[in-house]
Amino acid sequence: MKSVFLIRHGESTFNAIYAKTLVDPNLIDAPLSPTGETQVVQARARAQGLKVELVVSTPFTRALQTARGLFGEAHPLVIECLHRERVVASCDIGRSPRLLSADFPDLCFDHIGDPWWHAEDVDDNGIPQEPLEVVHQRIGQFREWLRSRPEKRIAVVGHSAFFFHMTSHKFANCEILETTV
Repeated sequence: MKSVFLIRHGESTFNAIYAKTLVDPNLIDAPLSPTGETQVVQARARAQGLKVELVVSTPFTRALQTARGLFGEAHPLVIECLHRERVVASCDIGRSPRLLSADFPDLCFDHIGDPWWHAEDVDDNGIPQEPLEVVHQRIGQFREWLRSRPEKRIAVVGHSAFFFHMTSHKFANCEILETTV
């Protein structure tokens, strides 16, 4: 049996603006906000106490910043797209592996596609709308991916909607939830 620790990223700049305006601010791949950076610092000791063998993050900047902020470079960090956020807003649109590599030169993005996010079913505002059945398929695929890993203690840094559909739990920023696969 594996212990998997699901961790939602810290507050993003999108989250901060949207909470005040309830309007999509059109921020593609939003990074952490100053509040999000503080949340990561506050969660660091707890995360490091998990004694994980592997850290898995989506390619979204806010998740990568959270993973690095929580665990540093001491843990292997694997980039995986299966647990990416459900695309329904501008912040759920990713950036190309080439751009991500420029911002995170020590990480490998060679194995992800371009685009690696759901890019179909675009609404009137130009934002793809990922069907829920696609998210549920990805949840099953991600569970299988986790089961196939040799590690017994895995931290997964990801996103609220994906984790909600996976667990029925509403995650706060930087919240850690232990589960098994």
